[in-house]
Parts: sequence; structure tokens; C-alpha cells
Amino acid sequence: MRTFSEIFKELRKEHNINQETLAKELKVSKGIISLWENGLREPTLSNLISIAQFFHVSIDYLAGLEND
Repeated sequence: MRTFSEIFKELRKEHNINQETLAKELKVSKGIISLWENGLREPTLSNLISIAQFFHVSIDYLAGLEND
């Protein structure tokens, strides 16, 4: 099963968006994006909702529970 950090980083790269731009869109710091991508922190539920809405995926997908 893939981890949130792997899925999150993959989504960002697939959408051709850099960490700084994504941070602005999600209203978090660039450092938080990096921590999420490196698996050093996990987002709060409200951040997960924002990420899911931004990338048009489900929270289950972000959690690695479904393929798409």
C-alpha cells in the first residue's frame, strides 16, 4: 500500500505544480508541503479535505485505500 507522502508528491508532480505554489493554494507553508512529502508529518483532517478538493480525488485515495 502506498503512503500518503508518496501519493501527495506524485499528485503534485502530475499536476506540474511546485511546492511553493501548492503551499499558497492550500494556505500552508512550503515547509509543511515538504514535511508531508517526506513523510515527516501528516496533514490534519481539514488539510486533507483541502488537498482532496484541490486535486479532485477522495480522501480514501490520499490515504492509499483506493486506486483512484
